[in-house]
Amino acid sequence: MPKILTCLWFDGQAEQAAAFYTGIFPNSEIASTTRFGPDMPGPDGSVATVSFSLDGAEFLGLNGGPMFHFDEAISFPIICADQAEVDYYWERLTDGGQESDCGWLKDRFGLSWQVVPQVFVDLQTGPDQEAARRAAYAMLGMKKFDVEAIEKAAAG
Repeated sequence: MPKILTCLWFDGQAEQAAAFYTGIFPNSEIASTTRFGPDMPGPDGSVATVSFSLDGAEFLGLNGGPMFHFDEAISFPIICADQAEVDYYWERLTDGGQESDCGWLKDRFGLSWQVVPQVFVDLQTGPDQEAARRAAYAMLGMKKFDVEAIEKAAAG
């Protein structure tokens, strides 16, 4: 079976990004780093790639240069158990980054994340579609998710 991992293209920031992310997510680590050699696209001895994992999900950070940039077409949802987890990830990932709407944010490297409480997921996939609609409507007015407000909206 093939092994699938996510490759993230950076402009010289792969090592810093891997350190930033592994410092936020539990059970995370930097596995290996490769360096450019002579006559390679990057400066001799500079970081070419960083392999790292975030709570079991594997990533490859590639210092590919300035040609490509992250945008919201790709994002990483973080499903959080409660408001404390939502707050934890939101605060850390927006440090040097940018808040957006409906639980979305961009971190300091421009990568998009969705910080979503499990209760919202449960409501959207549950049998009560009217409660799901009310919760979704409440979410549209939020930047960071407010679990209590979502629960109140769902309850009617």
